[in-house]
Amino acid sequence: MGLVIRNGTIVTATDQYVADVFCDAGVIKAIGKSLDVPAGTQAVDASGQYVFPGGIDAHTHMELPFMGTTSADDFYTGTAAGVAGGTTTIIDFIIPNRNQSLLEARDFWMNNAKKSVADYGFHMAVTWFNEQVKKEMQHVFKNDGIQSFKIFMAYRGAIGVDDVELIGVLDTAHDLGALVTSHCEHGDAVVALQNRLAERGLKEPKWHPKSRPSYLEGEATNRVIQLARAASDARNGHDATAAETQPVYIVHLTCKESMDAVYRARQAGQRVLVETCPQYLLLDDSVYEKPDFEGAAYVMSPPIRPKGHQEYLWNALATGGIQHVATDHCPFRQADQKVMGKDDFRKIPNGAAGIENRMSLLYTYGVAKQRITLQQFVDVTSTQAAKIFGLYPRKGAVQVGSDADLVLYDPKGTGRISAKTHHQKVDRNIFEGFELTGKVATTVVNGRVQWQDGDLRVERGAGRYLKRC
Repeated sequence: MGLVIRNGTIVTATDQYVADVFCDAGVIKAIGKSLDVPAGTQAVDASGQYVFPGGIDAHTHMELPFMGTTSADDFYTGTAAGVAGGTTTIIDFIIPNRNQSLLEARDFWMNNAKKSVADYGFHMAVTWFNEQVKKEMQHVFKNDGIQSFKIFMAYRGAIGVDDVELIGVLDTAHDLGALVTSHCEHGDAVVALQNRLAERGLKEPKWHPKSRPSYLEGEATNRVIQLARAASDARNGHDATAAETQPVYIVHLTCKESMDAVYRARQAGQRVLVETCPQYLLLDDSVYEKPDFEGAAYVMSPPIRPKGHQEYLWNALATGGIQHVATDHCPFRQADQKVMGKDDFRKIPNGAAGIENRMSLLYTYGVAKQRITLQQFVDVTSTQAAKIFGLYPRKGAVQVGSDADLVLYDPKGTGRISAKTHHQKVDRNIFEGFELTGKVATTVVNGRVQWQDGDLRVERGAGRYLKRC
């Protein structure tokens, strides 16, 4: 049975108009006014509502083994929460242990993801480097459609790489035409600061951001940008042109220092892409002062920054400096997971939930506050991610032939975020109490209504793996 969405205001990254959308067999078949559709077609009235392409969250960590535990949402619950919030596609991370085969880790993550309710792809993290890893990078690029590789400049001694390994990843990606995504913090300096604080007995959650200051993120952002330039220069025997320079994508950028490093590189002709997250736009480091260990809920890396950085990022978003707003969704329960660091912030599992609230938060505090336009909202929540990561126009578009992943957003709706009512399987919400303007009224995934007026109707295992090209 097909589906027709009637009289909605279709909003894309470049356009806005009123029309019907007819979907069949999981694909958009027709767009126009007063469409004739086959008898028996399910109809949804979207009058007074926006019709967006389904949200894409290009940075999630479902059931991630990390810091002695596993993130609280698995691929079923995490993608279901995403659907409730208008996200219909995720790109998660395969993260091998140090010295583990990339292919072995790939099989582990692919098997876990089979329970997804919505479509998913993967980035491959590279946590060590030698000739075997190089060959496995080539293999997953050519055979599995994994065309982005992540490096961690933090978490030294675990999944973090040193500069020699980082250069090897950049060189291999350059030869493949792949994208390198980078978690930017000076890992060794972070460890040194953590140890200094601990030696002084400063182990409460509020010291976590003090151990990872913004200037260390800025330094690492600048370093990976310059090393990407070197990866290109070494092959050409001359200063690489902009077209020759290895592109890099900075994940979860949080601060002015990092954004300034990106601006400098772009002025020099390098292609540097940027992602941020709602927490870095909407929260400041006062959250770590919450009493009774509640500050632990906000322990993530990089940490939430002092006041001032947020408006700098909003400006970058409004002026095209930031391409995508993801979540870094990696939740840990306060009661039995975060509490592992009760006596030492270094042992608090890093991460928080966000996939269910991303779209509504960005609409409320971006569009409704006139910080960004509706078109920019669509661009940074869906379209740009699809283009950057090889999914466009299958995803990120409302056009004939695109997947029938759509979000109907009611701008007159209201809501309030609470851990008591969210679908994320975690006992805290870092946006607790935030008032919302508008609401996700309906989410269509693969041509099927899977969320409507608070009713979640997802199907375990319905998600498809996305080979990217």
